[in-house]
Amino acid sequence: MQRYDLDPDQLRDYAPGIPEPVDLDDFWARTLTESPFDAALMHIAPVDTPLRTVEVHDLTFPGYGGDPIRAWVVRPAGATGPLPTVVEYIGYGGGRGLPADHLHWASAGFLHLVMDTRGQGASWGDGGATPDPHGTGTSTSGFMTRGIESPATYYYRRVFVDAHHAVEAAAALPWVDPARIAVQGVSQGGGLTIAAAALNPRVCAAMPDVPFLCHFRRAVGLTGGDPYGEVARYLSVLRGREDSVFATLSYFDGALLAARASAPALFSTALMDATCPPSTVFAAKNHWGGEADIVVYPFNDHEGGQGHQWLRQVRWLGELLGIDEGAALVPATHRRPEPGAGAPGPVEENDVGHTQMRRTT
Repeated sequence: MQRYDLDPDQLRDYAPGIPEPVDLDDFWARTLTESPFDAALMHIAPVDTPLRTVEVHDLTFPGYGGDPIRAWVVRPAGATGPLPTVVEYIGYGGGRGLPADHLHWASAGFLHLVMDTRGQGASWGDGGATPDPHGTGTSTSGFMTRGIESPATYYYRRVFVDAHHAVEAAAALPWVDPARIAVQGVSQGGGLTIAAAALNPRVCAAMPDVPFLCHFRRAVGLTGGDPYGEVARYLSVLRGREDSVFATLSYFDGALLAARASAPALFSTALMDATCPPSTVFAAKNHWGGEADIVVYPFNDHEGGQGHQWLRQVRWLGELLGIDEGAALVPATHRRPEPGAGAPGPVEENDVGHTQMRRTT
């Protein structure tokens, strides 16, 4: 494990010009119009667990094309709301797992909705429960090249709509304060966090950790590992398709969609990340349409900050929402800042020596 990307001083202001489809906004407006969210199709049922400090419900909500998407809803035991809420998206290949895998946000006083990822869930963790009923053309192993012949058929078109609709599903729950819905995720989940914040104006805060699905033209080939390596392998066999493949990927590029997001954001990256290069993360952060901070872990790989980053997120989100630490159950009077009102200041360096960089423009 070694550093291979840009120097930290170069990363700080790295905001490359990335070719953008002329119809990017129209594509996503049309996609969401064709797959509207319908709360009447939601189904939620209590789950009997041995957990005593939280209550768990099994939620099914309509995603892309009305396809059923599974999620866990975990909230503090006895809490009736309205609760600040965190919608979480899962990393590549994983599923929603088991309720006991997701106790941290509810333990801090938030309602926690954990979205399953369609078609995934058998690579790590405790499994998934959401199939992807749509077929695909020629593809390599994994999910990165499924339907990549066209933006209309690409796998992540469906997943991005699912991520948008997960926020809508959270807002429809009786315990949720719809003005205080944040989104969060690691790796693929970080990429979906960016997408949800860009596509759904309900989002009041975004916390993408070591996000995947950013600045594809740089990432593919810069890192030799998967999942970006799936695209390189596809192109190594299907020679001559580079232009069409990157044209499709540009509709799903977090570094382009970031400019459409306006909610305050707290990013993280790791300078030895061989999966999601730090320059691709900075490309998204520095194109962000609202206030954006970033925490940099100089000597970590793709695991990033893990529990240390979660502690930062809790404090940052609590400050943003006007919640005293340890008192998230009390409805806050503070809501999402008006445009230009700013966001909480940067988190100070902590005792483990992790470094924070802050956007200066």
